[in-house]
Amino acid sequence: MWSPWQLVYRTAFGCMVLEIFIHNVAQGLNVCMSGSATSCEECLLIHPSCAWCAQEEFGRARTLTSRCDLSQNLQKRGCEAHNIESPSSTTMVVKSEPLSSKGSGPTQYDVIQIMPQKISLSLRPGDQTSFEVQVRQVEDYPVDLYYLMDLSLSMKDDLDTIRNLGTKLADEMRKLTSNFRLGFGSFVDKNMSPFSYTASKYQDNPCNGYKLFPNCVPSFGFRHLLSLTDKVDRFNEEVQKQMVSRNRDAPEGGFDAILQAAVCKERIGWRKEAFHLLVFATDDVPHLALDGKLGGLVQPHDGECHMNEKNEYSGSTKMDYPSLALLGEKLAENNIYLIFAVTKRLYVIYKNFTALIPGTTVEILDQDSKNIIQLIVNAYNNIRSKVELTVWDQPEDLSLSFTATCQDGQPLPGLRKCADLKIGDTVSFNVSVDARGCPAPGTQQRFTIKPVGFKDRLEVSVDYRCDCGCTDWTQANSSRCSSIGQYTCGTCRCDPGYLGARCECQEGEAGSMYLTTCREAEGKQICGGRGECSCNQCLCYESEFGKIYGTFCECDDFSCARHKGILCSGHGECHCGECKCHAGYIGDNCNCSTDTSSCVSDDGKICSGRGSCACGRCHCTEPGAFGDTCEKCPTCPDACGTKRECIECRLFDSGRLSDNQTCQRLCKDEIITVETLKTEDPNAVLCLYKTENECVMKFMYSEHTNGMSVLTALKEPECGAAPDAMTVLLAVVGSILLVGIVLLAIWKLVITVHDRREFARFQSARCRARYEMASNPLYKQPISSHTIETDFSMYGKSYNGAAH
Repeated sequence: MWSPWQLVYRTAFGCMVLEIFIHNVAQGLNVCMSGSATSCEECLLIHPSCAWCAQEEFGRARTLTSRCDLSQNLQKRGCEAHNIESPSSTTMVVKSEPLSSKGSGPTQYDVIQIMPQKISLSLRPGDQTSFEVQVRQVEDYPVDLYYLMDLSLSMKDDLDTIRNLGTKLADEMRKLTSNFRLGFGSFVDKNMSPFSYTASKYQDNPCNGYKLFPNCVPSFGFRHLLSLTDKVDRFNEEVQKQMVSRNRDAPEGGFDAILQAAVCKERIGWRKEAFHLLVFATDDVPHLALDGKLGGLVQPHDGECHMNEKNEYSGSTKMDYPSLALLGEKLAENNIYLIFAVTKRLYVIYKNFTALIPGTTVEILDQDSKNIIQLIVNAYNNIRSKVELTVWDQPEDLSLSFTATCQDGQPLPGLRKCADLKIGDTVSFNVSVDARGCPAPGTQQRFTIKPVGFKDRLEVSVDYRCDCGCTDWTQANSSRCSSIGQYTCGTCRCDPGYLGARCECQEGEAGSMYLTTCREAEGKQICGGRGECSCNQCLCYESEFGKIYGTFCECDDFSCARHKGILCSGHGECHCGECKCHAGYIGDNCNCSTDTSSCVSDDGKICSGRGSCACGRCHCTEPGAFGDTCEKCPTCPDACGTKRECIECRLFDSGRLSDNQTCQRLCKDEIITVETLKTEDPNAVLCLYKTENECVMKFMYSEHTNGMSVLTALKEPECGAAPDAMTVLLAVVGSILLVGIVLLAIWKLVITVHDRREFARFQSARCRARYEMASNPLYKQPISSHTIETDFSMYGKSYNGAAH
């Protein structure tokens, strides 16, 4: 039998539990109240919308987690606004100088191409904040170009071609910038077996016994020949002195040379305030990291400068070749754009390298390097036509997402790059930052955002808002906590061995009056079977899988959906059976990325406009479309129109793409020119279009099994000869006369036939009407005969005769 006091106590707690239950059902899952927060700091970590009430007299003594709720709910429940702890993320611009418009001149050392330059972020975990970055490529910016050439034997004709390159290249580059400097270096390969000839007879002349070219210089790794200078005649002089060498295997040691040219800044002469171009000219593939083991080189490259007094790479026979990752890191660190100038057969290989090394581009080099000047100019214009942001030293607990706004003014979520720009154009990027957790108290982080190849950068400092202001008034051994606990932010933190809202209970105390308050519903297990009831609260068991928490131990942080065995795919946090995804990810198990950068095709469209981007992959919806970005579609209505622009710019240097220097970037398909077009291939599409000269251009579009698009086009459009004006006039007059004569002849023929027919009819009628003249009763002879009898008796004679 319960005492009156026990009855009132149980009734009060029963009403409170019912109130909380109805409140949660009415509002759905309240992540703040369903969490495991027993302090202000833990509450702030649950969700950015959660707030903590530090008011001393608040709610009932039922549960500590009742102080953690949505801010508006806390106020409705009686917590005064000034007692609510709910910090938010903030952004403060520390330094923001305006963008420059010109690169050369007296202000070239103060050129600014990114704004702002410094930002300070104060982040609360989960509370995303954002800021805007503007970038402008200024006009007439200084350019440093270092020409790095392969001097292996197969490049002899190329060496002959560039002997006067300096003057011609300087003339072309000065059309683009008034401040241009040029440098020169060369490479072959490591002078050791099996990469080069090491026998004694080859020491001084590796070409010994080679009939085609019997004399050449010993092999070398990298040799710096001319520091960057505006005296281009010196470039020509150095090139004139050079001779080719000969190595043993086909691959070259070019990556050794690239790294030394990038990190030996003082030797090369790179200017901090200049645009850095490194042209890498070769006709073969490079050696990569681990290839050095073939020669016994097991020491990885350290990424440092190793140039001796002769300006030669001294570590060539001591260290392995550099890796692609190390190469990309050093190029980006020193703001260097790398241009691969390679022959056509190597284009695909080096194109794949550009995807792994930021800030690189590849151009096709003629067999004898005749197009090297135009190649460099095109590459420079291509590089200057785009802006791409990179992030350096990003803290692991920060998530960054970008939205680019390029020249068309349309925001492009997930992109950090703009293309098809003109010098002087300004583009902007919105950067969203989200902290996933809290580091150690007082920790400050930093990271840097910089455009690829720029010296300019945005420095971002980050501190974390993980502490509550109410902790400044913490009281130790407070009377509010039975003098055996610490009072802070409205709650008691009891000394070891004590429990309860006011530390009024000792561990181990149990009674039937407390057990009911530890059941989620009548008939259910105490604390869900995952904890013990002590002092009217559930003490959840520890688990090797993670944390069990909740008013009735109903929640944990390990019973959420997984992807490939990873909880929430590693891109979210598990809260009470539900994945709370980090910024940039969605889905039940957070395995779906919202980043669309991998779906953007070369023309800047999402999935080439032929599909949709889901979870970072293109799903092609246009029938016949395929490829990573749905870029291949021979049967699409716009296939011929799309490829037509590439035919125009690649073969005839005309059309829309020839004006904005994007032809090489957008048109990477193989183009084969023929005299006569064969249309027997059933998998190819025949395309025709009329040129500006009213000629007809024909080409075939097909996709090979290796994934390459192939365009087979006529060398020249089909054009008909223009007719002569006099010939046309005579032809028209003659036609009119001929038609008149024909009409007259027809008329004469008709009349003649008609007359003959009438005459024949007359003759027939005449024959039918012919009679004998004597028998014709109507016919009378012109002479009539009569017989007259006269009686002449009276005259005495008688006369009888005929009178006529």
